[in-house]
Amino acid sequence: MAKGEGAESGSAAGLLPAGIIQAGERPAQVKEPKKKQQLSVCNKLCYAVGGAPYQVTGCALGFFLQIYLLDVAQVDPFSASIILFVGRAWDAFTDPLVGFCISKSSWTRLGHLMPWIIFSTPLAVIAYFLVWFVPDFPQGQFLWYLLFYCLFETLVTCFHVPYSALTMFISTEQSERDSATAYRMTVEVLGSVLGTAIQGQIVGQADTPCLQDPNGSAVASEGANRTHSTTSPRETQNAYLLAAGVIASIYVICAVILTLGVREQREPCETQQAEPMSFFRGLRLVMSHGPYVKLIAGFLFTSLAFMLVEGNFALFCTYTLGFRNEFQNLLLAIMLSATFTIPLWQWFLTRFGKKTAVYIGISSAVPFLILMVLFEHNLIVTYVVAVAAGISVAAAFLLPWSMLPDVIDDFHLKQPHSRGTEPIFFSFYVFFTKFASGVSLGISTLSLDFAGYQTRGCTQPRRVKFTLKMLVTITPIVLILIGLMLFKLYPIDEEKRRQNKKALQALREEASSSGCSDTDFTELASIL
Repeated sequence: MAKGEGAESGSAAGLLPAGIIQAGERPAQVKEPKKKQQLSVCNKLCYAVGGAPYQVTGCALGFFLQIYLLDVAQVDPFSASIILFVGRAWDAFTDPLVGFCISKSSWTRLGHLMPWIIFSTPLAVIAYFLVWFVPDFPQGQFLWYLLFYCLFETLVTCFHVPYSALTMFISTEQSERDSATAYRMTVEVLGSVLGTAIQGQIVGQADTPCLQDPNGSAVASEGANRTHSTTSPRETQNAYLLAAGVIASIYVICAVILTLGVREQREPCETQQAEPMSFFRGLRLVMSHGPYVKLIAGFLFTSLAFMLVEGNFALFCTYTLGFRNEFQNLLLAIMLSATFTIPLWQWFLTRFGKKTAVYIGISSAVPFLILMVLFEHNLIVTYVVAVAAGISVAAAFLLPWSMLPDVIDDFHLKQPHSRGTEPIFFSFYVFFTKFASGVSLGISTLSLDFAGYQTRGCTQPRRVKFTLKMLVTITPIVLILIGLMLFKLYPIDEEKRRQNKKALQALREEASSSGCSDTDFTELASIL
């Protein structure tokens, strides 16, 4: 491994013209391979733990907020759709806004990104707890949930955007960043497991009592609700608050570990004298970078597919499959399967390449979604499908965040004078996925309203069951296929990644040995 890396370093140095090397008058230093910057396992774990808060809270909200608003808070479906859409859309718009503010902020003793993480955490956990609180004034519930949902999404964005950009500042080595990203994805899936387990198991112990249908028939059919709960609505509300308190505590603990265990590192030749690039100029350059546009277009459709499944899975299990008391266990099976297969996908993308991992990993969800339709009332088949679907979920977790640093490296080679654009790359990727999520949740809940969804009903009309089936199976399959076709246009394959790695390594070694001149750095990048 070390021998291969040294060979790459030597071939990269050979790309530099002799005149550039002589200008620095330090040929011996250029020839000497620079000591590789290694991250310890402890550093990688502390960095990875920082990804858990976003996933724990996001998973709980994604899987349970819709059914909570409809069946616990008893918000009407139309108002619930407005809350879900506006909350996610606002969350999407705050990503570039926070990215802009971060790009304008200066370095401090704590770093450039860490202050945002530290100061947003206590306010975020308070807002998260209030999202799961049922106020005593029914007429103001709509404004209550809209306000605190938007407030929490804003504060968690102030945590997640700088944390995502931190990937580029923990190491200058591509291999170390990829390794840290694999650690992060494993912990994030574990965070999703925690969010699913805590929210699902606590809330599942206090199952929301259902109501008779308008025709006065029996409370529930045997298949739809085999064990009718006698839990009072107040006990159900308290169960949601207990789960929110546990998740908020995990949020704080993870933020403390991240802050104490990770130190930001500047680029070896990050220019101190140069005037910082304006946000809108940086945005224009980022959005005109072809590989970035193609990457986010592909993941936009695949992410939308998985978000549709996530947002409607609880209702789908409860009313279409008839497993009212099993959906939290099915969610847990999916997330545990994803957790155990993250290392497998990390090995796979290293061995066969990231584009191949995208095609195989994400497309593997399609046959299992089809099986879920064909055997919709078979609990054993549903558990098998859940475990198998977790394998695809793991790929969807890992691959976007593993491929974004490759795009940024490619951008730095083509735009060597454009420094500090990392938050823009990450914030706008999250912006597009969150906006798509808001659209999907809003349309999903509106579709259920038009289909005649009955709040807290033990059963639902046939049209509602069909609508849920379309939202969880057919529509995601179509979106996945569109996303995979768009990935064919993504130009950064393994050969391109190796070329970029050699060129960046040569740039950094020459910049470190020649006094860190911004003009020289730009000239070197243009030549390479």
